[in-house]
Amino acid sequence: MGITRTIDEINAKISDQQAVVWTVEEVKAKVGDLGVDAIAQQVDVITTGTFEPMESSGAILNLGHTDPPLNIRRCWLDGVLAYSGFGAVDLYLGATQPADYAGLREIMEGEQVRERGGGHVIADLIAGKSIPFRALGHPSDCYPRSSFETIINRDTINQFYLFNPRNLYQNFIVVVNGGDRPLWTYCGPLQPRLGNAVYSNPGAISPLWNDPDLQLVGIGSRIFLGGGIGYVAWEGTQHFPLQRRLPNHTPIGPAATLALIGDAKQMTEAWVRGCYFKGFGPSIMLGVGIPLPVLNEMVVKRCTIQDQDIVAPVVDLAIPRRIRPTFGLVSYTQLKSGSITLDGRKVRTAPLASISLSRQVAVELKQWIEAGQFLLTQPVAPIPSDRAFLAQDSRGA
Repeated sequence: MGITRTIDEINAKISDQQAVVWTVEEVKAKVGDLGVDAIAQQVDVITTGTFEPMESSGAILNLGHTDPPLNIRRCWLDGVLAYSGFGAVDLYLGATQPADYAGLREIMEGEQVRERGGGHVIADLIAGKSIPFRALGHPSDCYPRSSFETIINRDTINQFYLFNPRNLYQNFIVVVNGGDRPLWTYCGPLQPRLGNAVYSNPGAISPLWNDPDLQLVGIGSRIFLGGGIGYVAWEGTQHFPLQRRLPNHTPIGPAATLALIGDAKQMTEAWVRGCYFKGFGPSIMLGVGIPLPVLNEMVVKRCTIQDQDIVAPVVDLAIPRRIRPTFGLVSYTQLKSGSITLDGRKVRTAPLASISLSRQVAVELKQWIEAGQFLLTQPVAPIPSDRAFLAQDSRGA
């Protein structure tokens, strides 16, 4: 007879520190011996995780008012321009905004300084570091001040939270370079003549592979975000659930994405790190984990997919077009083996995601739940399943 559980029942066990929690890797490792039904009977929550670059991320900050008041219209946080077009002292700092040291009083030099951006500033603030802040204002009767400079940290500002428009790609592409010169890309350097291949998704342990139709994850789902508690806020930008799928419901290319939100003052430097892609620009690496409540056997069955069961397309970035030729599909087992075969030649592979830290996210989330420190939430609305993917072309006025 099948089992059924509710989130309220699972939360009651979590509160009593009686919940049985397995990481998704534990499920995949044990299902061959125990079977889906036995695991579903035994386990209450399955944890998933990833640690990878997530460029469509950023932070909302509220600085509080100066005396006399200032209506910020341009500002720099440690040399990185932030958006200030809403509210007098509300800012949005994008993770991929590059440093602009011409905006500071003194021009800073040095390779280490130049290879910085919004992701590094966000990570520094989360780590408790103090950073220089400079603002120019639009004087008015309400806000007479025209400029302001100070030093800020996470404790001297009001709100400081991540609001990430696109995180957690359900799947992505494998990038290669079939041209005759090196390419500097959002996946790092690509050597010419198929010298290497880079993939960004950590494979079958990543959260959305294990809930392919997004039946468990929805708006309002509580998650692990950057070492703190976050939530699913909306569908992510470029959310494309209509991507073609295999019989196991997993997509063959970029598909679902999620918009995430969370209090950056709760986060830790271990799980939020600035990064820089030479020749391309700055970004941010985030640890994100999603708990999957075992409401029935189908939840476990979906979590049994292995790397050999999921695929990604190999795309040649040397072709400067929106639609690029591909070398077909490869499995994540092939990618993780260290090489794939393209056009009869062996091409070495490497991940952008940290597989070991992705595992650690799932383990840390498991520990939170076992300790009664993390309750599950019932989504308030589903993530849309019918979004098409629109492109942009030139049109007449």
